[in-house]
Formats: sequence, structure tokens, C-alpha cells
Amino acid sequence: QVQLVESGGGSVQSGGSLRLSCTASGYTYSNHWKGWFRQAPGKEREGVAVIHNNGTTIYADSVKGRFTISQDKPENTLALQMNNLKPEDTAMYYCAAQTMRTNPAIQPLNAMRYNYWGQGTQVTVSS
Repeated sequence: QVQLVESGGGSVQSGGSLRLSCTASGYTYSNHWKGWFRQAPGKEREGVAVIHNNGTTIYADSVKGRFTISQDKPENTLALQMNNLKPEDTAMYYCAAQTMRTNPAIQPLNAMRYNYWGQGTQVTVSS
């Protein structure tokens, strides 16, 4: 079993930065995707940034150029550097991992690909 734990959330003013971290325990090896998703009250969960084990990254258009996803040392640590934060970035941010084969028609930014999830960390950006 895999357990994911997020940290690094907080409250910042617009234009500020935060760095989120996700630490995994248990067996985490996968040839598939890992990444960050967010969900604001009353809205559906959306993909923010995902990374494949081979280093390939995909970003939501709304965060491209501002957010950077990376796999830090040790390899079971996933990070999301968020710069130039905007009020619309306010949401609960979740770390997720895909460890099972899934329908290739489900795109990597689609939450339905992922079978392990963290508990979430709150990010609040004030204007």
C-alpha cells in the first residue's frame, strides 16, 4: 500500500510563492504518472501538473509558466513550486499517483487515472 502526505500549503498574498511537497511511504515504483490536483469549494477537481517517471511533465494552461513540478531527493518526494500565485489558485491541493495500468484514453491530467491520493493541503491566495 502507498501512503501520500502533502505539506507546504498556507496563506499568501497575490504574487507570492509556495512550495508544496508530497512524501510517499510504502512501495511507490511506477512507470506511470504522479502529480498535483486541486479542488476549490463548489468546483470539480482539476489537474494542475503531472510528471511521468521518465521526466515528462504536463501542466494545466492556467498554471503554465508559474508552477513547476519535480521529483526531489529522495525519489519518493514530489514537489510543486508555485510562483506568482493568483486568487484563483486558492484551493485544496492533492498529491496523486497512478500505479496501475488504465485506459489510455484517460489523459494524464484527468484525476480518473490515479489510484492513490493524499489528504490535501490548503492553499489560500488573497488579492
